[in-house]
Amino acid sequence: MNKKKAALQAVELLKAEYPDAICSLDYRKPHELMIATRLAAQCTDARVNIVCVDLFQKYQSVRDFAEADVADVEAIVKPCGFYHTKAKDIVAMCRMLMEQYDGVLPDTVEELTKLPGIGRKTANLVVGDVYGKPAIVCDTHCIRITNLLGLTDSKDPAKVEEQLRPLLPPAESNNFCHRLVLHGRAVCIARRPQCDKCVLNVCCKHYQDTYKIK
Repeated sequence: MNKKKAALQAVELLKAEYPDAICSLDYRKPHELMIATRLAAQCTDARVNIVCVDLFQKYQSVRDFAEADVADVEAIVKPCGFYHTKAKDIVAMCRMLMEQYDGVLPDTVEELTKLPGIGRKTANLVVGDVYGKPAIVCDTHCIRITNLLGLTDSKDPAKVEEQLRPLLPPAESNNFCHRLVLHGRAVCIARRPQCDKCVLNVCCKHYQDTYKIK
């Protein structure tokens, strides 16, 4: 099976398995998604969601964050780890949004990645979930599972994004990535993948090679 065919099959199988392709981070406003995603680096989404209840209650707008004392933000986001850097980035990105974008998040990956602390993963998530544009969010689940499927062969997020772009229908790419997260947590678990229960085993190179299926 060629990569394009395998990718299309994976899209449809995951769509049937996880009809509701939703982001696992809780947010109400565009900037909240950006900030929550920054906090989620090397931290669970569940913990970020808990921390963000207090964070977004105290700072309700981009301007609030831009005018915040970094030490105060640090105190709230400390449970997310690496809180010095994360708090500094959050305040700096919001100051830049106020100064250069009138407080409105840009709608392109190129502009979003100019903000402090924002990489392509966060930028793609914002572009896809906030603006509804085609996006490929290459988090650890996406990278690991697409490697197993044989669709990609790199651990580098930018390279994986580049390899997936020609394989995925643009209208499906963002939801496909959300579904990979759900699947990675439920079935294709990093250290104990449940290959026998996996809906993707019919198009998974790892499964085919492991069990010598032709």
